[in-house]
Amino acid sequence: MFSKILIANRGEIAVRIIRTCREMGILTVAVYSEADKDALHRLLADESVCIGPSAPKESYLNKERIISAALATGAVAIHPGYGFLSENAGFASLCQENGIAFIGPRSDEMERLSSKTGIKRLATEAGLRTIPGTEPLSDVEQAVRQATRIGYPVMLKAVSGGGGRGIRRIDDEQALRTSFPLASAESQAAFSDPSLYLEKLIHPARHIELQMLSDESGNVVCLGERDCSIQIHHQKLIEESPSPKLSQKTRNAMEERAIAMIRNIGYTGVGTLEFLLDAEGNYYFMEMNIRLQVEHGVTEILTGIDLVKWQIRVAAGVDLDFSKEDIRLLGSAIECRINAKNAGKVTAIHVPGGPFVRFDTYLEQGTDVPPFYDSLLAKLIVYAKHREDALRKLRSYLSEVVIEGIETNIDEQMEILTDPLFIAGNHDTGYFERRT
Repeated sequence: MFSKILIANRGEIAVRIIRTCREMGILTVAVYSEADKDALHRLLADESVCIGPSAPKESYLNKERIISAALATGAVAIHPGYGFLSENAGFASLCQENGIAFIGPRSDEMERLSSKTGIKRLATEAGLRTIPGTEPLSDVEQAVRQATRIGYPVMLKAVSGGGGRGIRRIDDEQALRTSFPLASAESQAAFSDPSLYLEKLIHPARHIELQMLSDESGNVVCLGERDCSIQIHHQKLIEESPSPKLSQKTRNAMEERAIAMIRNIGYTGVGTLEFLLDAEGNYYFMEMNIRLQVEHGVTEILTGIDLVKWQIRVAAGVDLDFSKEDIRLLGSAIECRINAKNAGKVTAIHVPGGPFVRFDTYLEQGTDVPPFYDSLLAKLIVYAKHREDALRKLRSYLSEVVIEGIETNIDEQMEILTDPLFIAGNHDTGYFERRT
């Protein structure tokens, strides 16, 4: 097992990983930007290193500075969390060149799987139906030709994307010409890759993702699905497991083919296969995330499986000691994301607690919330035997959350959780379009 791990991230996910490492008896190194000099993840870690100014490209996206911090502190492994460099094959390769384990896929595996268009080819080879789309586009003129071939409306997406960045719905040629340079610039800023591709818009649809975990010996398990259909600007707001509208027959078919795909491509570690489910119940493979998901806690509270712990174990060469038959998939788990609407200082905070309630955050009284990074402040996750009980619990505990000093989306989340359409489970990815 690794003796010391550097966490190449910030915020709630850095805190989450550090706590698991402490539980496992592993020393930790936090890296931080100047904006995060007083952040909780720095204080919780055994050691911390400042890696640059507030701008992500000069700190959390600076591969060389992170590697230097690992070498200087004697860290033998790096956990990238999610976002930033978590799916960057060049960073994984740099870790390998410096004798540092990357807790995630191998660099060559990342190179093969990180392309959204490349993974669709592999999914097709595994027998999964994919959304009609294109290879990476060379310029806006090629995009216009391909959009005409596919037929509007289409989705313009970042090849190296994630977290809703670099995505645009395109309804006509004029919108495509306007959006193409903007999406490309957004992708370059977020992922150091301006490449874009097109997909046919499937609408209405539900967003379903399957949580996969596999080891070097070829053991593969599917830890159920998460329904992530409540989204605004392609950013997930509420996730739940199981999906209230996925039939058991469809669920079984998706899981069987997902396991076959993971085995076919020889993937090792934590990964997520994402699908769109149309109104007729047909499912289409969309993409694979070769990292830990923001919403991984939903699966953890439902199954009792610590995904971060197993991510570290698998990276250290440990085989899974459980199979599908050992996994509990009973009850309902739901998460709502609490986001900041502005930067500022947290002047007061009250965190709820109780049976089967989890609140993942990096906030404490006095925390500065900088304007440079993702707006996620916390994740409130609950579990109950039935969905209606989980919803009631989530509403109850959300009403107890207090975060003063900055504006949050708590009121908007409560509106969703009390909406009869959501309570009935009849929502889809167009939920907000119909509300405005």
